Amino acid sequence: MYAADLKYMKKALTLARKGLGKTAPNPAVGCVIVRDSVIVGEGWHKKAGTPHAEINALNMAGDKANGADVYVTLEPCCHFGKTPPCTDALIAAGVKRVLAGMVDPFLQVAGKGLQILRQAGIRVDVGLLEEQCRELNKGFIKAVTTGIPYIIYKSAMTLDGNIATVTGHSRWVTGEESRRLVHRIRSLSDAVMVGVDTILADNPQLNVRHVKGRDPLKVIVDTRLRTPGSVNVLNGTGKTIIATCESNPDIHESYQNKGATVLVCREFDGRVEMRDLLHRLAKRGVHTILVEGGSRLAGDLLQNGLIDECIFFYAPKVLGNGFAPFAIQGISTMDEAILFNIQKVAMSGSDLVVYAKPEGIKCSPAL
Repeated sequence: MYAADLKYMKKALTLARKGLGKTAPNPAVGCVIVRDSVIVGEGWHKKAGTPHAEINALNMAGDKANGADVYVTLEPCCHFGKTPPCTDALIAAGVKRVLAGMVDPFLQVAGKGLQILRQAGIRVDVGLLEEQCRELNKGFIKAVTTGIPYIIYKSAMTLDGNIATVTGHSRWVTGEESRRLVHRIRSLSDAVMVGVDTILADNPQLNVRHVKGRDPLKVIVDTRLRTPGSVNVLNGTGKTIIATCESNPDIHESYQNKGATVLVCREFDGRVEMRDLLHRLAKRGVHTILVEGGSRLAGDLLQNGLIDECIFFYAPKVLGNGFAPFAIQGISTMDEAILFNIQKVAMSGSDLVVYAKPEGIKCSPAL
């Protein structure tokens, strides 16, 4: 039966991935209902505020859910939010067994849903393909357990490690296939973040164009409110947040008139204090952030242990000199270097892509 269980949980994972980038602040969840070795119901969570994966699968299964096995990537909820508890629906449907990929870390659930199902006489098994289930919702898990989002830093550079020429020119470092991949990652992220220097140098749109997908929230870290009102991020589609330390009602109003939200954050060492900003974004339902520049912002995040993983795109080019992806102060010997664990290496067209995680840097829990 274990081989069949694996097959159905893999199917639930495939369904859950359909919700990636669309469900925040809720997790992406998939559910498969099986009776007599036949799938009778399947569903996934499509958007926050809409029925959960289990409900969609139960609706499809109807009476066939009675006596069936339920495969779900995350522990069923047991509390009233925007929708009723999934545990109540599973019990009412008369399911025989629930296999959950992982326990829900959200405090209002956190094992209580599984306990309620067991008390109702339903067999419960937990942990099937748990690593894949956790990877699926790494942003949700990080946000609900630490109070700050999961941070991915993306950088496009030459083989000798430069993100721009000495004049600051940086378009385009990599090829079209890599740009499509970046836009795919954008579409799966709740927000994309850049520093104001990137806005001034490149005037990016920070939306999704090269693939089909939704635009993420755009976050500009702008300590002194230097973002011009004419830039693309304030005159395009999607929502924008400007994070600053400046309380200037007139400038704030000019941004707000363009549909942007201004967040006045704590200041540390002359810059936006990143933990304060990240806590504020998590409270707004932002669980995953793709950081695309610049080097000062990336260096600040890295040195403070706030980057969870990096995606480095290397183009087959050499500049000889230019700008590095991280602006970091205080490292004078190799012994002081920040170490990374390389997770995967792949090709994207003619570009090399390295997926890596900082070694030994961990975020402290939320206060």
